[in-house]
Amino acid sequence: MWRRTASFILDKGNGVAPKPDSIALSPPPTNQSSSMADTLQNPNTKISAYYQTRAAHHGVVTSDWLAQAQAAVGPHSPESDGRSTLAADSGGGGRPFSVIDEFNNWRQQPDLAEAVAAIRALAAVIRASEATTMMELEIELKKASDSLKSWDTTSISLTAGCDLFMRYVTRTSALEYEEFNSAKARLIERAEKFGEISYKARRIIAMLSQDFIFDGCTILVHGFSRVVLEVLKEAVGNKKVFRVFCTEGRPDRTGLRLSNELTKLDVPVKLLIDSAVAYTMDEVDMVLVGADGVVESGGIINLMGTYQIALVAHSMSKPVYVAAESYKFARLYPLDQKDMAPALRPIDFGVPIPSKVDVETSARDYTPPQYLTLLFTDLGVLTPSVVSDELIQLYL
Repeated sequence: MWRRTASFILDKGNGVAPKPDSIALSPPPTNQSSSMADTLQNPNTKISAYYQTRAAHHGVVTSDWLAQAQAAVGPHSPESDGRSTLAADSGGGGRPFSVIDEFNNWRQQPDLAEAVAAIRALAAVIRASEATTMMELEIELKKASDSLKSWDTTSISLTAGCDLFMRYVTRTSALEYEEFNSAKARLIERAEKFGEISYKARRIIAMLSQDFIFDGCTILVHGFSRVVLEVLKEAVGNKKVFRVFCTEGRPDRTGLRLSNELTKLDVPVKLLIDSAVAYTMDEVDMVLVGADGVVESGGIINLMGTYQIALVAHSMSKPVYVAAESYKFARLYPLDQKDMAPALRPIDFGVPIPSKVDVETSARDYTPPQYLTLLFTDLGVLTPSVVSDELIQLYL
């Protein structure tokens, strides 16, 4: 097992870190109409905002992590991720700054994870703040973080990303002894560094996972995960020959989306109905899934059906690999399937359902750590038992 310790929370020694090559984290210019703004709000709090808008839900820094990320993706160019430098007041036209509007602007980028959008919105809060003391600024930042977390209380990565941002940006004793403008500049610098690394996490995971994908293997995937897609893209780029079994991912059929993306890469794909997993498991060499959240036990919370796939794979001695960014590491410890906040989604069965029939609408399940083999993260390749140690380091 290869892993690194994530000890990024406090700067060592006198708390002063060398200034990194940072980039501005202001949102790209958008022509946002009122109807679009209305659509991006969460109209029904009983249904997860992710499943209403299909926003990406698919970050945590060591002192040497920036260099590793830059080596992984090459030199940064403003065109590479669609970012541009704008004024901190992104509202435009004299509109007051709103962290939710900023967050929604970032979420319009199709390849940007929801948690990373929140991280960049919080960085903009620091830049737009008119606070005159560190206490005022921290209070303002805390309120903005709480607003983002309340936007979708069912999103594990959104909550974890906001919490980790607050830990990383504000937890350094050196800020107490600096002149305010200097301290604020340091906060902005740390925020930009955190956002940059979070953005590049998926690429790092793709590189670390390649030793586990071998020529001629068959990989079973479940639903659509952009980090899983990035891993498979990297394998194709490395000229590896493999095939993929995609579950349909009912009821929203996210597996169809992944199969379409893999077809564009000329990867042999077989689409399975969800109930055919056990039937085809003997042909599978490994299972590769993403995660909505990684919890303290080392288990994962993910798309409904992940648990039963892991059970079948475990019974047939097939490895189950999880690809997840570290901003999905959450301080949660579910004891069973019902011991977590429900994330509901609408279900269309294609035929009328009698009103007396009770329909299960939960969008995700919990897979205990004993059914997982390894986790591919931007902190390294971890066993489930190591996750709790990493969480202690992240939230210390």
